[in-house]
Amino acid sequence: MSWDDSDNDKNKKDPWSGRKKEQQTPPDLDELVRSLQDKFGGLFGGGGSKGTASKKSPSGPSGANIGILIGLAALIWMASGIYIVDEGNRGVILRFGKYHETTLPGPHWRFPRPIDSAMIINVDQQRFIEIGYRSGANQQASSGVRKEALMLTEDENIIDVRLAVQYKVKSAQDYIFNVRAPEVTLKQSAESALRSVIGKNKMDFVLTEGRSEVVAKVEAKLQAMLDDYKTGLIVSSVNLVEAQPPEEVQGAFSDAIRAREDEQRFINESQAYSNEIIPKARGAASRIVQEAQAYEERVKAEAAGDASRFDQLLVQYEVAPEVTRKRLYLETMEDVLGNSKKVIMDVKGGNNVMYLPVDKLIESSATQPAAAPNRFITPPEKSTPTNSGRDTSYRDSGRGR
Repeated sequence: MSWDDSDNDKNKKDPWSGRKKEQQTPPDLDELVRSLQDKFGGLFGGGGSKGTASKKSPSGPSGANIGILIGLAALIWMASGIYIVDEGNRGVILRFGKYHETTLPGPHWRFPRPIDSAMIINVDQQRFIEIGYRSGANQQASSGVRKEALMLTEDENIIDVRLAVQYKVKSAQDYIFNVRAPEVTLKQSAESALRSVIGKNKMDFVLTEGRSEVVAKVEAKLQAMLDDYKTGLIVSSVNLVEAQPPEEVQGAFSDAIRAREDEQRFINESQAYSNEIIPKARGAASRIVQEAQAYEERVKAEAAGDASRFDQLLVQYEVAPEVTRKRLYLETMEDVLGNSKKVIMDVKGGNNVMYLPVDKLIESSATQPAAAPNRFITPPEKSTPTNSGRDTSYRDSGRGR
């Protein structure tokens, strides 16, 4: 049995409050309202109930307390206008929805809402868009991306081009107010610039040596379009990720590329062979020309020497004709027989034939010390030689040789 259900023990105390059990009655609503009014009146400076017997109605709040509350609320409202712009960001302040100013990184204050509002724009973040492909794109989105990638060249060929553009915010004010969707505008402008550049070049040029030139032209044209639209964006870099023919003709195009590479290789080999042969031929031709010039000079010098020698010989011949004739004869015979290894001499009026083994004499002279050469003895000019004297002079001249 609970403690409050006991009828016998009337004086039993409440175990929780320590008070004696009393008869429970429902609370008085008027008393509750008066109690709340007393509490609020004390908060705003009004007098509450004094004692339990006398009760007074709550008085209204004083003017000083209302001013304090208004000042506190105004202080909190003004403090809500403090904001901080992080490094690499810009703060764009709007006053009643209209552009007011752009703030740099650091702590700033603005009029709180609804007068001013602040928009923080990151101007150092590297953003990028993709044209003709998507990073990690699934197979379902490939058809839409393929429409972006296929472009027509100047020689009416279709080429699959994939481009990546990196950009940053240059002007936070233009980025917010001038264009409703800057990223969409940038993507459409990049695709337009790329199609314009691809359409003015041939397929082979775009796929081979013209990639860097295409990228430079696309970047310049894209930046010019963004500046005309006043998007507040600046292009950091343009990267031609891939440029290739469509999948349907890649096999034939690969064969054409290999043939072009073979052609270039043959051209390089022939050019190398030409660079090797032509200098040699030029050197040989120059050598032949120099040899011909040297031969010409030598022949001219020999002819001049022979003419001078003939003039000198003519003078000697006029002085002593007989001696000169004999000397010419002996010199001629010396020149004729000088290259012969065997000499046979027939003496007129005699039966003896003189044989000179010149080859043996040369071999013996090579093994023995060379003897003093015999001096050629000319016959006296005024004596008339007999047969025996002529034989002796011929024999002496032969021994001398």
